[in-house]
Amino acid sequence: MPKRALALLALAAALAAQTVDRTKPPQTPPIPTYKLPPVFETSLPNGLVVQLVEDSRFPLVTVRLNFAGGTRLDPPEMPGLAEAVASLLTEGTAGRTSRQISEDIDSIGGALSASADPDALTIAGNALSENAGKLLGLLADVALHANFPAGEVDLYKRNRTESLKAERADPSYLAEEKIARLVYGTTPYAHIGPTPLSISKIDGKMLATFRDQHLVPENAVLIVLGRLPARAELMKTLTSDFGSWPRKAATAPPRIVAPMPRREIVLVDRPGSVQADIHVGRSAPPRTATDFFPLLVASDILGGGTSSRLFRDVRERDGYAYDAHSEYNTNRDASMFEAVTEVRNEVIEPALKEVLAEMGDMASKPISSAELAHFKDYMCGLYLLRLETQGGVAAQLTTIRTLGLPKDYLETYTARVRAVTGAQVQAAARQFIAPDRSAIVVVGDASKIGDALKKFGPVRVEADQ
Repeated sequence: MPKRALALLALAAALAAQTVDRTKPPQTPPIPTYKLPPVFETSLPNGLVVQLVEDSRFPLVTVRLNFAGGTRLDPPEMPGLAEAVASLLTEGTAGRTSRQISEDIDSIGGALSASADPDALTIAGNALSENAGKLLGLLADVALHANFPAGEVDLYKRNRTESLKAERADPSYLAEEKIARLVYGTTPYAHIGPTPLSISKIDGKMLATFRDQHLVPENAVLIVLGRLPARAELMKTLTSDFGSWPRKAATAPPRIVAPMPRREIVLVDRPGSVQADIHVGRSAPPRTATDFFPLLVASDILGGGTSSRLFRDVRERDGYAYDAHSEYNTNRDASMFEAVTEVRNEVIEPALKEVLAEMGDMASKPISSAELAHFKDYMCGLYLLRLETQGGVAAQLTTIRTLGLPKDYLETYTARVRAVTGAQVQAAARQFIAPDRSAIVVVGDASKIGDALKKFGPVRVEADQ
């Protein structure tokens, strides 16, 4: 027998002889902190902030042009306007049709899109490094010269009307729509999408007016990340593409203050539903608050993944639901914490009782050191995985800008998670998770679940509109 084969057999025998205690999980090795590559920041004469981040691991370039404001800038009577602007930016410019834009981005092996969230509108693109100049030229064209062709606007309106119908046929969308209104009141954060009426009112002039008011260089940051050209060459390209963009003062977004949280139960009647969608939520602090990291850890312990309390008990132990989780959705001025699940009609009472009990236990019972350590490891590991791609880093850099976070946020994240104590978790849970001041929204058949819900307090029944 060859010597190599004998050596392998000997190694296998030695490994087999080792005793492994399979009753204990393997130890998690130390999770490192994240080290952000150097960020070079400058500004063009028109006020556009430029951030260049060298990442030579892959021959790719990722770009984000991020404008502060987002859907919070929608006029009260026009929810969904920022979303429409974002969707139509890439559907035609003064020099390119929608098809030409698509063909040009395909020709460089790239992608180009735009989206709006509550606090920002972002144009995102990527391509091979050798095509960085062409990518930046295309992005500048849609940002500066989008002309919102009438045919594309009409097509968007038809498609968005149909997609909104599909969304509103989903009980989870209805629940999210209602809980946002209860938590955020009459503020712009309260709407999560357009209405049929607001879609019908959209026209090219309205879109261009929004773009000209809010998509201005003084209100933007351009992030270019990846294997970049020489800095002098790249800055020359950026100046050529974006330097002619006229300087203009940005319109400050309205300051948003969520109303004081209070306990109320709303049942959105959806006749014929065989299950009930449950959302229990209230306002929560933004990421800049001192309570953010303790509440983030508390949220993960309660409902962040398959080892969380809600998943383990509501799904695995009791079998009430396929999924049960918590969400901590952060915006710049105000945020929302909620527990979410969908259950069969016949178990609505014990399921809701269990969800509320789990939320109450987070506030009233100490967190064990083992559970706390497990979730800290989970959160830190997941966070680092998200930063493995250029898109992940670019998204986090735009988040820092959008939410007004400190520049060292990415590099201090894991340390700040690990610094959270059990006492801090419990204090945050007492203030923001204990359900005594949370709104409860249930979407389901009122004739089947209404009586069960009344056992938790007065119920306001609303029609599915």
